[in-house]
Amino acid sequence: MDGTALQEHAGGEPAEPARAEAADGAGTASRRRWCAHRPATGWVPTRVVRRVTRHAHDAGMATAEYAIATLAAVGFAGLLVVILKGNEVKGLLGGIIKQALSL
Repeated sequence: MDGTALQEHAGGEPAEPARAEAADGAGTASRRRWCAHRPATGWVPTRVVRRVTRHAHDAGMATAEYAIATLAAVGFAGLLVVILKGNEVKGLLGGIIKQALSL
C-alpha cells in the first residue's frame, strides 16, 4: 500500500485517510511525515511516535537499578546473618527476650 489507502481497524471499519495530499506537489513529503509508522490498527503520525519514544533510551535503566538494589540487599542480609550468628548477639537477644517475658 502506498500510504494513501485506507487502513482497516480491528473491528472491520475503514479508518480515516492518513492525510490528504497537498495540491502544490508537497503531498509526498506530507504523506511521508504522517505515514512513517503503520501499526496494525492504522497510520500513526511521526510526531506522535517521536513523542512516545523520546525517552525510550531510559527504558533499561530501571531494571539495572533494581538489580543493583537487589544485590545490595542480599549483601546486607548476608552481613546481618553473620553478625547475628555471633555469641555476643545471641546473648544480648536472649537477655532482651527473657526480660520481655518476665514483665
